[in-house]
Amino acid sequence: MQQVYIYDALRTPFGRLGGGLAGVRPDDLAATVITTLLERYPNLDQTKIDDVVFGNANGAGEENRNVARMATLLAGLPTSIPGVTVNRLCGSSLDAAFHGSYSIGSGDNDLVITGGTESMSRAPYVVPKPERAYPAGNGQMVSTTLGWRLINPKMPKEWTVSLGEATEQLVEKYGVTRARQDEYAALSHQRAHAAWEAGNYDNLVVAIDDVERDETMRPETTVDTLSGLRTVFRKENGTVTAGNASSMNDGAGVVLMGSEKAATLLDAEPLVRVVSRGAAANEPQYFGEAPVPAANLALERAGITWDQVGAIELNEAFAAQVLVNLDSWGIALDDERVNAWGGAIAVGHPLGASGSRVLGTLARRLKAENRRWGLAALCVGVGQGVAMVVENEDATE
Repeated sequence: MQQVYIYDALRTPFGRLGGGLAGVRPDDLAATVITTLLERYPNLDQTKIDDVVFGNANGAGEENRNVARMATLLAGLPTSIPGVTVNRLCGSSLDAAFHGSYSIGSGDNDLVITGGTESMSRAPYVVPKPERAYPAGNGQMVSTTLGWRLINPKMPKEWTVSLGEATEQLVEKYGVTRARQDEYAALSHQRAHAAWEAGNYDNLVVAIDDVERDETMRPETTVDTLSGLRTVFRKENGTVTAGNASSMNDGAGVVLMGSEKAATLLDAEPLVRVVSRGAAANEPQYFGEAPVPAANLALERAGITWDQVGAIELNEAFAAQVLVNLDSWGIALDDERVNAWGGAIAVGHPLGASGSRVLGTLARRLKAENRRWGLAALCVGVGQGVAMVVENEDATE
């Protein structure tokens, strides 16, 4: 088995729903980050790129089903480079990194572009195809932006609740207070703003269509302002608001992965080594729990404990989900290891692109903070979780 490394990572700013990136197709978002990333390696013979693996949660619209191949062609890469798209909903682009690492570790490949893309602004409406032509009655148009659609009636009703209602059920199960959720959400915005101001995102984000920073970041956010927001999914006894949950966004990201041999192809040194992966599943309505067993499995496979983990990038689908995860791991809400450069509540969550964001940010954080072990994890709709452990071999701590 070959060692697997992450050499680079790049993403677009994440645009708000209907915002500055709403006019950009998801395949163009993906092509932009691929093109810009490869400009950093002018001596690379692009025919040496073995594969392109992208994550995408929709696939029903301009992604043309296999957006990895479409983006590769739009980016002007040699037509000999294949592309495949994977879908694990919110965890899709981390799953793409799983696939890239598998192929490199096995020795089949030496250089793979992985990533993800999503335009929730441009997600199409779909109309179910009738069983017979010209049926009587009205048709139904369904949004593909987020959540369940065209639900199979055989599915148990408790599994098919909205993500927000599922999070409210998680809140009830674990007794997570509204105050703690708002406290964590405010911290996410403050950390994201501080990271942008410090230049931490300068080599991680490429501006596109005059959008230079994540559009949903609000540095003025405080616990007091969040506490005044109305709940969204439950009018009575609800806790989840637009302020303590991630938003719907547009964006794309890439992670350049390779073997030790890839260092020669790229004329570059790797950032971190990929050590282990973990995927887990549980009851669909408790999707927010699933990063816990996924991360625990990844740590077990890496042979390390939580005390050794120096940086954690945990996707913030909902503040309540983050708190349930951290409580399960015995980690404090304000632990500096967790999402130190902000998370999805502040920067956004364009489904298929979020895995590449957390993984790329983790790799850069480990280098910037001189930490050895890092963990990237995401919850996934319909009750799944994914996680990856990476190592900064140059760390002196």
